[in-house]
Amino acid sequence: MQTTLRGVGVSHGVAIGEVRHMGTAVLEPPAKQIPAEEAEREQGRARQAVEAVAADLMARGNLAGGEAQAVLEAQAMMAQDPELMADVERRIAVGSTSERAVYDAFAAYRELLAGAGEYLAGRVADLDDVRNRIVARLLGVPMPGVPDSDEPYVLVARDLAPADTALLDPTLVLGFVTEEGGPTSHSAILARALGVPAVVALPGAGELAEGTMVAVDGSSGEIFVDPSAEERARLEAAAAERRAALSGATGPGATSDGHKVPLLANVGGPADVPAAVEAGAEGVGLFRTEFLFLDDSKSAPSEEKQVEAYRKVLEAFPESRVVVRVLDAGADKPLDFLTPADEPNPALGVRGLRSLLDHPDVLRGQLTALAKAAEGLPVYLEVMAPMVADRTDAKAFADACREAGLVAKFGAMVEIPSAALRARSILQEVEFLSLGTNDLAQYTFAADRQVGAVSRLQDPWQPALLDLVALSAEGAKAEGKSCGVCGEAAADPLLACVLTGLGVTSLSMGAASIPYVRATLAKYTLAQCERAAGAARAADSADEARAAAQAVLSGE
Repeated sequence: MQTTLRGVGVSHGVAIGEVRHMGTAVLEPPAKQIPAEEAEREQGRARQAVEAVAADLMARGNLAGGEAQAVLEAQAMMAQDPELMADVERRIAVGSTSERAVYDAFAAYRELLAGAGEYLAGRVADLDDVRNRIVARLLGVPMPGVPDSDEPYVLVARDLAPADTALLDPTLVLGFVTEEGGPTSHSAILARALGVPAVVALPGAGELAEGTMVAVDGSSGEIFVDPSAEERARLEAAAAERRAALSGATGPGATSDGHKVPLLANVGGPADVPAAVEAGAEGVGLFRTEFLFLDDSKSAPSEEKQVEAYRKVLEAFPESRVVVRVLDAGADKPLDFLTPADEPNPALGVRGLRSLLDHPDVLRGQLTALAKAAEGLPVYLEVMAPMVADRTDAKAFADACREAGLVAKFGAMVEIPSAALRARSILQEVEFLSLGTNDLAQYTFAADRQVGAVSRLQDPWQPALLDLVALSAEGAKAEGKSCGVCGEAAADPLLACVLTGLGVTSLSMGAASIPYVRATLAKYTLAQCERAAGAARAADSADEARAAAQAVLSGE
């Protein structure tokens, strides 16, 4: 008998195949004592293992490229954290083996983060993965990971570390299902980049027996266990219909009655450009520049290195809009030379623009490099600041851009509720807004964007979040300026229609989602989108909002 489970769909498409489970976690090392004379040797072993794991993560990042590279480089920095290493060496000095010292030091750090409720608590899966890799190396055992299989399968895991997700082979891994995670977790973002159907935050996912046939709908979040022949046929037909719709939808983004909605790409560096171009992106709505700064947490990259990387992206989009976000450091992306090391809650501290205003030389260097990269290119460069809270922030950023001689539009990201509430005030200083719905949801609902237990509050369909989007769009319209969305909400085709109805003027997403959004938008008029937006805002929950919008657009 078929059973239907429901999690959170985070990557479109349908996958039908047998369950294969992720390898089990590394076992806890025994707590045995070592003689004092062996401490120095054990400390050396620990250091070597840490460096080897960090190098492996960097190598995986280089191989994966794009957004995955930035994620894995951040994980490598986590492995090399000097405070963690100092704790490991201290534990060895009082008698622990190297593997036990690593296990206990990471456990203490993990408990500290989770208990404090910090933004970094959302990186617990990443932290566990680093610990497991180091311990496995010290024990001389293979690191558990993606199962070895010659036949395609659906991967099931408690959670997936970025190092595993980044290198999934889409020809073998038809889709994946995790018990933890949320719609904006690293694994979800990388799944969308790979184009692999995925469902996260599914309670009891680990109880699915090895070899069980399942059908995964990455759009609805449904998992059909032992689906009937009829259900499989229905899902396969629906998937075929989607593929046909995708192939038939080309050109610029627009509603069926011709209302233009530019569809832009989110990119993490030059490696993401080919996929964006192939998907027909009309430009770049979010160029994350962190990847350049994560190579070396001790100092900013040289101007020459920045100019080279920026120019590669700008050259790929002649006569198009390219929106660059200046460095968003802090919280889960700490940089030794930029962010405080002793903040009790980094997500609410000196992050994003706040860090840059405290280090004007870093901001000036990035803005100068962008100005040089754009020289002589037929591109419409726009530069925006992350974590803008009010008009004072916006003015400080615009002044810095002008002082650097940057010929571009200056904008502000709306990630803090205060920015949405005071959008018109902020737009007295800058020329456009861009909504980062991932962080906006986190700060609106006090719900860490990486914690599966609060994924309900991270759902971009939450009516309160839609209200803030509407406020921002209305403010921008009143000032005659643009307001786009560059958060993951834009990658949901149905929600893209609602965002359009709310007055959003452009949508930016991972390249793999662009065809889905283009095809869906082309089915509805602007008036239908506006009615769907009104119905969604009138609801009291994310599920009700989604259902109300769907009912309007399907003519029910």
